[in-house]
Amino acid sequence: MTEELPQTNASPVRAPDGTAFELHGPADGDAVVLIHGLGLCRRLWDPTLGSLTGRYQVITYDLYGHGESVPPAGTASLRLYGDQIAGLLDHVGIERAHVVGFSIGGMINRRFALDHGERLRSLVILNSPHDRGEHGQQAVEERAKTVREQGAMSTMDAALVRWFTPGHLEKHPEHETAVRTWRDQVDPEGYAQATWVLAHGVRELIRPTPPVASPTLVMTGEHDTGSTPAMAYAIADEIDGAETIIVDRLQHLGLLEVPELFMRPIADFLERNPS
Repeated sequence: MTEELPQTNASPVRAPDGTAFELHGPADGDAVVLIHGLGLCRRLWDPTLGSLTGRYQVITYDLYGHGESVPPAGTASLRLYGDQIAGLLDHVGIERAHVVGFSIGGMINRRFALDHGERLRSLVILNSPHDRGEHGQQAVEERAKTVREQGAMSTMDAALVRWFTPGHLEKHPEHETAVRTWRDQVDPEGYAQATWVLAHGVRELIRPTPPVASPTLVMTGEHDTGSTPAMAYAIADEIDGAETIIVDRLQHLGLLEVPELFMRPIADFLERNPS
């Protein structure tokens, strides 16, 4: 018998733009915004919340077109998703926050740092792509094309192979059930646009001018083929003082597979960078 993926009991509320979100932890704590990845939803973070909510006010939310948020009102872009965070902070009355982003979330929070740097306390970039090279870029563009032509679930089986270590889903089928359910909930057009942003938006994040200037932690899994250790080091090399951690053995969704290996270093980093 398997267990369901842990979830919070909180009910979402919606910002004026249709963003579904939840607040966790003390209202007087420094704010931490958690951004999920492509085709997932805010429930990705449920198993991790206990490591943060004793000290921080944690905001989990759904990207446009994901979970319980409305589809994007305009054409999706990293800037649109970054502005979604700014609007959410405005709505809940928070001036500055730590922003943690997984996968495309680590692209979105870099864009947020470039466009809204004055609102950022620190940046945590998890399993996020950078310069892929010609072959890697072509592969991601082909997946985006497949999604556009065949739908959101068309790339799911291949994604599971990339995301989890061999044998993990046999022991934890609830993780496969969760990610399939989350993918099945997406708005088809919103997801197709987000897939395009994942493929093409990385170009605007390579050696940006001016560079990201916030305290930054970059992490990925040792065997993450889409957000490789080399990419993590390249991201960190472009941000003054950034720290890099490579988590042994894990692939893309190591955050779901072994959350504590990511959350312990994140909690330590946030504690060392309060302002």
